[in-house]
Amino acid sequence: MTVTSFKTLQVSKHFIPRHNLFPNTSIQNKPLLIYHSTFPSESASSIELHLEKTGVVVPQWRYTMFKTSHFHSTTHEVLCISSGSAKLCFGGEDNPENVTPVVKQGDVVIVPAGVAHRLLQENEGPFEMVGSYPKGKNWDMCYGKESEREKVEGIKSLEWFDKDPVYGTDGPTLQV
Repeated sequence: MTVTSFKTLQVSKHFIPRHNLFPNTSIQNKPLLIYHSTFPSESASSIELHLEKTGVVVPQWRYTMFKTSHFHSTTHEVLCISSGSAKLCFGGEDNPENVTPVVKQGDVVIVPAGVAHRLLQENEGPFEMVGSYPKGKNWDMCYGKESEREKVEGIKSLEWFDKDPVYGTDGPTLQV
C-alpha cells in the first residue's frame, strides 16, 4: 500500500460561505479539504482496506458523484477517488464563491456536513470514488429545501474528526 507521506502531502483548504439554503462551511467553520495524490496508484479495494485499518471511517459505497447538488446533515463525508478524474462543484453551482476542482485518482476529499456537492463533468473515466463516513454515522440526503432547516440546525452538534481518516493520529483534519 502506497500512501503519500503526510509531510509531503499537498492539501487544499476551502471555506465556502452559506448560499441560499446550502449551509456549506458556515455552521462549523471546518474547511472542505482536498488531499492531492494521497493514494497515487491504489485500487478501490486497497483504499478501503487502508481506511478500515485506520479505523476512523467505514467505507460504504463505490460510485461516481450525483449530478444534483446535495449535502449531508448527519455526518461528514470522506471521498477517495479510486479511478478516473472529474470536475466537481462544492458550495452550489449558483454560488459565486463555490469551488470547482478537478480531482483525479488518488485524491481524497473531506466534505464537512452541510457542504453542497455535485458532479459537473467526468473528464476521464470511469470516474469512481470510495465513499466513507465516521463510524456509527449514517448519511442522509438534503437538497437545500426550506423543509430541511431543522436538519441544518443539527449540523451544529456534529463532532469533527478526533483522528484523521487517512493518517490516524496526525493529519490535515486535525490541523483545522
